[in-house]
Amino acid sequence: MIFLEIQFPDFNPIAFHIGPLPIRWYALAYIGGIVLGWIYARTLVKKEQLWSGSAPVSLLQLDDFILWVTLGIILGGRVGDLLWDLHHYIKEPTEIYQLWHGGMAFHGGYTGCVVAVIWFALRNKISILSLGDLTTAAAPIGLFFGRLANFINGELWGRPADSTLPWAMRFPHDITHVPRHPSQLYEAGLEGILLFVILTIMVRLGALKRPGMILGSFTLLYGVARIISETFREPDAPYGLMWGYLSMGMLLSIPMVIGGIILIVLAVRRGAPSMTKAVP
Repeated sequence: MIFLEIQFPDFNPIAFHIGPLPIRWYALAYIGGIVLGWIYARTLVKKEQLWSGSAPVSLLQLDDFILWVTLGIILGGRVGDLLWDLHHYIKEPTEIYQLWHGGMAFHGGYTGCVVAVIWFALRNKISILSLGDLTTAAAPIGLFFGRLANFINGELWGRPADSTLPWAMRFPHDITHVPRHPSQLYEAGLEGILLFVILTIMVRLGALKRPGMILGSFTLLYGVARIISETFREPDAPYGLMWGYLSMGMLLSIPMVIGGIILIVLAVRRGAPSMTKAVP
């Protein structure tokens, strides 16, 4: 018997219309996350005391980079989702272009961002690690809004919850109609708010003076946060749980944890240079 349960909010996925064009909350979440992340990154670039000397990226370069990283997020995230659920898109190929329905894989978006960072840094002769630090310092802002968009869309819901869980919800697109964990909100809190707070404290303590430290910390902490949240999230089809416990999200996050630790160790050993404008 279920005696504690919250009704899922009746969200309209369309925020408003501009003439005949519908503007969806999902799109606004991504736009808001990218714009606010860009504004935050600009504030970091302006504060020379956070770096060893002046910032390794100029404001003009950062303004150019925002287009690159946006393309990395969208293309990488979409390609990642296509590979994640390839059997579905083979059956429904017209949905490949329907980004407003969701379908952006984080690990694909992360890979797209890595490519954008490396490519832009090499073309502009700036530090790859420092540009990565700047990007990942702002990334939790976008993750927070992205997970809220998942919640509004009623997608990526959690596993069935205990009947006494006060905030259990029934999601409208779930054919089982069982109360579930609102895992999208758990992820918004862990991957967005908590991760942003930790990285911001590290930035204030001088972590940007050690190239790769924020990048490694983000990679490690996101991997840990994702693994924790996956214990409450319904395993993604068609993979389910492997070996009775590990979801695909967990498996993809394990290399992030290892890679983050390696980046942190190298940043500590490398030390804080007097200037971070050196070419990588």
